[in-house]
Amino acid sequence: MTFNPEYPTVRRPLYARRGMVATGQPLAAQAGLSVLQAGGNAVDAAIATAAALTVVEPTSNGIGGDLFALVWAGGELHGLNASGAAPAALTLDALPGGEMPRHGWTPVTVPGAVRGWADLHARFGRLPFADVLAPAIRYAREGYPLSPVLAAGWARATGIYRSLNLPVMKEWFRVFAPDGFTPAPGALWRSEGHARTLELVAQTNGAAFYEGELAEGIDAHARATGGLLRASDLAAHRSEWVTPIHARYGDHLVHEIPPNGQGIAALIALNVLNGMDLPDRRDDPDGLHLQIEAMKRGFHDAHTYVGDPRHVPVDVERLLGEANTASHRTSLGDLAHDPATRAPSTGGTVYLAAADGEGGMVSLIQSNYMGFGSGVVVPGTGIALHNRGHNFHLDPAHPNALAPGKRPYHTIIPGFLSHADGTPVGPFGVMGGFMQPQGHLQVVLNTVRYGMNPQQALDAPRWQWLSGKGVEVEHALGAQLARALSARGHEVRVQLDSGSFGRGQIIWRNPETGVLEGGTESRTDGHIAVW
Repeated sequence: MTFNPEYPTVRRPLYARRGMVATGQPLAAQAGLSVLQAGGNAVDAAIATAAALTVVEPTSNGIGGDLFALVWAGGELHGLNASGAAPAALTLDALPGGEMPRHGWTPVTVPGAVRGWADLHARFGRLPFADVLAPAIRYAREGYPLSPVLAAGWARATGIYRSLNLPVMKEWFRVFAPDGFTPAPGALWRSEGHARTLELVAQTNGAAFYEGELAEGIDAHARATGGLLRASDLAAHRSEWVTPIHARYGDHLVHEIPPNGQGIAALIALNVLNGMDLPDRRDDPDGLHLQIEAMKRGFHDAHTYVGDPRHVPVDVERLLGEANTASHRTSLGDLAHDPATRAPSTGGTVYLAAADGEGGMVSLIQSNYMGFGSGVVVPGTGIALHNRGHNFHLDPAHPNALAPGKRPYHTIIPGFLSHADGTPVGPFGVMGGFMQPQGHLQVVLNTVRYGMNPQQALDAPRWQWLSGKGVEVEHALGAQLARALSARGHEVRVQLDSGSFGRGQIIWRNPETGVLEGGTESRTDGHIAVW
């Protein structure tokens, strides 16, 4: 991509030829690079990075979370949905007080990340699985120093969990807030239980988590502390290879994982904008207004129709079709509107992009949701279980209604960009709950419409729709733009803290030279490891 001098950035994009790994934690990126340099490919590097992230960024993901991936290999794009379903015993009638809590056992669904690693490796990996997980095991056993943004998130979560003071969180405090440990930049943390768990995963290609020793431990802890997750739920879990869906914007295609993920929300918004003449400047208030309004249409459709397609069909063809697009486009006006849909909630996620020198590329995202997740940690294992079930709808008639064996509406979405003829450009993603499709939309427009390089596309100030007519903007957008959006009916809040605007990574490949160009998130401890 070309350099746009109108959008200065603190960092510059990085370039490499033989390999590149971009993620929010330097140690995890280096783990992936070490695997590349040992003879691994992009998938090996992505798995190594993902496993390391469960150790070096536990505030946003863990062994007990979910995973999605897009893999460019063999001249085509492959999609993996490694998200888990609700336990067989988790029904609407089982909810305490008729509500889905954020923490504790109730929102815990089957974790899919470990099986996702194993399935990616079985299909595309090159090095032995144990070699790929070795860096993560080493970080867990030997310990590592916390980076600044990680430490801040860790401290914030510790405060929240102390205020909740749930009995089931006892093991969380033993592992993540032991006596004498204060989460601060440079503080050392290690977890022998985490290391032993990763060793079992490595030795069994993940099988121990779903049918062996680890599955039995999860089952026993659930039975002892009031959880509904059982070994039979874990044994029944399978990842699903899926065909990615896409939308066109300009002369590019944007690819996403199909539902139960929310990537379709970004595609719907891009479809709407693809038929409109956006202003030449990114920071034109008319253009920002159209982007926000298009994104609301995408969220409306996603929140109305998306669920687990194994239980309730999701008409992706109609949602991405011209009739639906034209209807949304026609409805756009000069003033903000209220989409009358469910308000987004917060999230906690890690994203990584990886590429090798042979053309392989991976876009991978995994999450525990809402920081550390449910607050439930399985004793002796370091396994922090996610709370992804919180995203279920409690209206039994809704497509995303809670039901046993059903996967919830999922916020985490990996992205991939290609030229309209199918030539790959590369992986990208922006993590952060319901900010993710909004981040995808903005990064794609920054790249395709406004000619920014990867680092500029990530550093550019962001906006996010909150609910109703409410919009939050980063302070760097400026007071003049905020006032202009307010004049168009948006209820604008300027945010000084950029933590809620997502954290992204990008790797583009030059199709002629094979040179890799990467950008990493300046809003976190982002890093690109290159070779």
